[in-house]
Amino acid sequence: MGRHCAERPAGPHRPDGPAPPGLKSHDPRHPRGPPALARQSDGAHPPGRNTARHPAPFTSTPRAGFKEIPMTTPTHRVDLYAHIHKALRLAMCETLRQLSSLDPADPLDIAATLGQLDAVLDAAQHHVEKENRFVHPAIEARRAGASAAIEAEHEEHLDSIGTLRAEAAALRVMPSAAAAQRLYRRFATFVAHNFEHMAVEESRHNQALWAAYTDEELHALHGRILASVGPQEMSEILRWMIPALAPAERAEVIGGLPPEVQAPVMASARALLNDAAWGKLSRAMGQASVPGLVEA
Repeated sequence: MGRHCAERPAGPHRPDGPAPPGLKSHDPRHPRGPPALARQSDGAHPPGRNTARHPAPFTSTPRAGFKEIPMTTPTHRVDLYAHIHKALRLAMCETLRQLSSLDPADPLDIAATLGQLDAVLDAAQHHVEKENRFVHPAIEARRAGASAAIEAEHEEHLDSIGTLRAEAAALRVMPSAAAAQRLYRRFATFVAHNFEHMAVEESRHNQALWAAYTDEELHALHGRILASVGPQEMSEILRWMIPALAPAERAEVIGGLPPEVQAPVMASARALLNDAAWGKLSRAMGQASVPGLVEA
């Protein structure tokens, strides 16, 4: 997976452990991943990308245009993609790691790994649906045609999700090393396509949004996206988002939650973060990193 895939947090609190209170999971060992939590972006990303559609799902044909997406001098704008894309990348990388080491002779390993795959595919599908419902209409309203290429890729991603679900179902019914390897490689290709796809959204689509909308309008759009996310889905999103974010981003997301929600989310975050990351979050939130300890 190389540099694309995030390292798993160090220390005793790892993201593949049981979901803590407040963060529900599809499988007790492997919760689901993530919708969009906006951030103030550090990145202004210009266009410059081939708008050709993806090749047919799971082909080995190289994608043209990835190197044509430059990242330029940062500006400070609302970024609808930053946090959710970090969560999805972590969820996909961790699932790819589990598929790569799957033991097809171990029914518990198959159940846990494919349960996590189901959850990540659900998250990817929900993410596509939210972008199609909220973000693309906003882009098209003021920049007609600007989201057409990505909209077409979304349809291909949904087709690929269906193929992956069918492969996983077949592996459940008749486990074999060959079927496990085939599913792993198909999912790896899906992840690779998604990583390039997300880079285009973070550059080209952000530029279209920033050119057409004020930050106040983008905050309002983000609010409509969040309003469409139920409590259980949000807890599953935060399950991946909390360990995926940088310390300042993590504190921003949790600090922006309603006060009555912050306490259970903080309790859940403790089980997802190593000691160093937890200490930084506690200080940012004005809390002691150890219950009962008053910090100077």
